[in-house]
Amino acid sequence: MNRFEQIRDLVMSLEGDFDKFYSKNNQAAGTRVRKGMQDLKNLAQEIRLEVQEIKNAQEKAS
Repeated sequence: MNRFEQIRDLVMSLEGDFDKFYSKNNQAAGTRVRKGMQDLKNLAQEIRLEVQEIKNAQEKAS
């Protein structure tokens, strides 16, 4: 469940920057949003690989 919390925390940390960028046209906030979204993409990829490894290990154990 720790991985889910990491994703949730990352998304929630971007909320203010999303608002600043889309509502107030703050360009610096847009840069932070892009960086945060890249971090989210990387975290999602790590989780995908982890889940696949666990799934494969469980199949081999069966």
